[in-house]
Amino acid sequence: MKYLFILNDPPYGTERSYNGLRLAMTLLTHVPDIGITVFLMGDAVACAKAGQKTPDGYYNLERMLKPIVRKGDVLLCGTCMDARAMTEAEMVEGTRRSSMSELAACTADADKVLVF
Repeated sequence: MKYLFILNDPPYGTERSYNGLRLAMTLLTHVPDIGITVFLMGDAVACAKAGQKTPDGYYNLERMLKPIVRKGDVLLCGTCMDARAMTEAEMVEGTRRSSMSELAACTADADKVLVF
């Protein structure tokens, strides 16, 4: 089964992206033979910014993305990155700049699409 997660919200200030990544990580842990793609768009592209520093005891979305990158794909909307002056050099290792065309293909290929 292939899951596509589309995240729109910023990494902090709201918990929507956090909860989307929590669900993706839990599915990877508990469901055998699963395919996970996470597509970050809008303010969610900042979830994949490398070097995040959060207070002790607070969630860190950069760390949450790493197990997903190892077993699935994390794609960032290139237009959304450009609008926020985010470069590929600033991205978490293993994530990839993408496009709306690739999102459309991922959507058509997915068995389930979840939007946060």
